Amino acid sequence: MSQLQTQQEKSTSMLDRFLGGVERLGNKLPDPFMLFVYLSLFIIGISFAVNQFGVTVEHPGTGEELAIKSLLSGEGIEFILTSMLTNFTGFAPLGLVLAMMLGIGLADKVGLIEAGIKKTILNAPKALITYAVVGTGILGNLASDAAFVIVPPLAAMIFYTVGRHPLAGLAAGFAGVGAGFTANVIVAGTDALLSGIATEAIKPFDESLIVTPVDNYYFMVVSVFILAVVGALITEKIIEPRLGTYKGKVDKELEEPNPLESKGLRNAVLAGLAYLILLAVGVFWPDSILRNEDGGLVPSLFLTAIVPITLFFFIVVGVAYGVTVGKIKNTADVPKLMTESMKDMAGYIVLIFAAAQFIAYFNWSNLGIWIAVNGAGFLESMNLTGIPGIIGFVLLAAVLNLIIFSGSAQWALMAPIFIPMFWMLDYHPAFIQAAFRIADSSTNIITPLNPYIIVVLAFMKDYDKKAGLGTLIALMLPYSLIFLGVWIILLVIFALGGIPIGPGVEMMIK
Repeated sequence: MSQLQTQQEKSTSMLDRFLGGVERLGNKLPDPFMLFVYLSLFIIGISFAVNQFGVTVEHPGTGEELAIKSLLSGEGIEFILTSMLTNFTGFAPLGLVLAMMLGIGLADKVGLIEAGIKKTILNAPKALITYAVVGTGILGNLASDAAFVIVPPLAAMIFYTVGRHPLAGLAAGFAGVGAGFTANVIVAGTDALLSGIATEAIKPFDESLIVTPVDNYYFMVVSVFILAVVGALITEKIIEPRLGTYKGKVDKELEEPNPLESKGLRNAVLAGLAYLILLAVGVFWPDSILRNEDGGLVPSLFLTAIVPITLFFFIVVGVAYGVTVGKIKNTADVPKLMTESMKDMAGYIVLIFAAAQFIAYFNWSNLGIWIAVNGAGFLESMNLTGIPGIIGFVLLAAVLNLIIFSGSAQWALMAPIFIPMFWMLDYHPAFIQAAFRIADSSTNIITPLNPYIIVVLAFMKDYDKKAGLGTLIALMLPYSLIFLGVWIILLVIFALGGIPIGPGVEMMIK
C-alpha cells in the first residue's frame, strides 16, 4: 500500500469520525417544532429568573429604561394566552411564503419547473454542460426540495452519456441545488421567508425598518453566475481528476421533454415575456403609480408589491404550460393544483406556529433588547465590529447548519439575537440576512442531517455499489468549503465597495 493511499484512508477515516459525531449530535436534537417549544419554555423560565434581579436595559432607539418582564407574572400569562393566535397569524413570513407558493407550487405541479430544468441541461453545448448543471441546480430552488431529486440524477446521466464520470455530474448537480440553494435570479419563496423573519426580529427596535424579499436580490443574482463558474471549475479541476475514468455500465436512458412538453415550455416563455413586457410598461409609464413621487424605484409600490407581482408571474406561466400539456383542462384545475402545493407546506405552517411564539416571547420579555445591547457592547470591546465580526457570524451559522438543517428554523433562532446585535452597530438587517444565507447554503451538502443526502446516495449507488455516506460527503466537501470561501469574499467585496446588495440596501444603515 502506497503512502498516498495510507494518507487518503486516514483522511477519510478522520472525516467519517467527524461527520459521524455531527450526525450523532444532530440526531439528539428534537424536531424543529419541538425545539421551538422547548426554547419558548426556556424563555419563560429565564425571563422569570432575570426579572427577580431587577435587570433593566436602555432601549437604543428611544432611550427608555426597560425592565426584563417575567412571562410567569400575571401580565406575562395574559400575554401568552391572548397573543397566541395573533403571534401566528400576524407572523410576517407566513402570508408571504404561502402566497408565493400558490404561484410557484402551481408551476411545479403542472410540471413546468421540471421540464424547464431538463430542457436547460439537455440543450447545453458539451463544453458548457458542467456550467449548465451547476447553474440549473442553483436556479432549481424555485422548485424547493424537488430540485434535490430532479437535478443530481439527471446530471449524472448526462455526464455518463457524453463519456464523463457520472458521479462528477451528480456531485455538480447536488452542489448547485444544495450549496447554492439560496441564490437565484427570480424572487423565490426563500426570499419571502427569510425577509419576513428578519422584519419580525428588528420590529422591537425599529418598526419602520422592513426587510423586503428583494433586499438581497443584487447579491444573489451575482452569486448565481459566480457560483456556477466556481462549481464547474471544482468539478472539472478537482472532482473529475480525483474520480478518474468511469468504467462501469448502467442501463439508463435520458428522458428528454416530449413534443407536447416542449410546446408547453415555449408557450410558458411567451406568456412570461408578455407579462414582463406589460409589467415594464406599467413601471416606466409616465407618472406610474408603481414608482415613487420622484420617479424612482427605491422605495416604490413596485418593490413593496414584489410578492404579488411574482405570484402573478408564476400563475401566468404555470397556467400557460398546464393548459398546453393538458394538466389544466378547466378553471377548477387551477385551485386544485394550488391546493396540492399547499399540502407540501403543512410542515412549514406547523413549524411557524411554534417559531412565532418563541420570537414573540423573546421580544415581549425585553430579553432580545437586553442581549442585543450587551452583545453589541461585547463585540465593541473585542473590536469585532467590522468585517471580522461578520465573518465570525458566517462561520458560526455554517457550523450550526450542520446540526440544524432547516434554514427557516435556524434563521428564526438566530435572527432575533444577531439582527438586533448588529443593528446596534449600524449594520442593515438585510446584510446580516445575506451573511446568514451564504453560511446556511454552503454546508447543506455535507451535513448528515440533510434528508436528501440519503436520496442522492441512492442515486450514487446506481453507478458505484460500494459508495457510502462518507464517500458522498468527501466528494461534496470541496464544493462546500470553496463555495463558503468564495461567498465570504464576495460579501466582503460588496461591503467594502459600497455595492448595494439589493435596491437601496448596503452594509450599513444610512
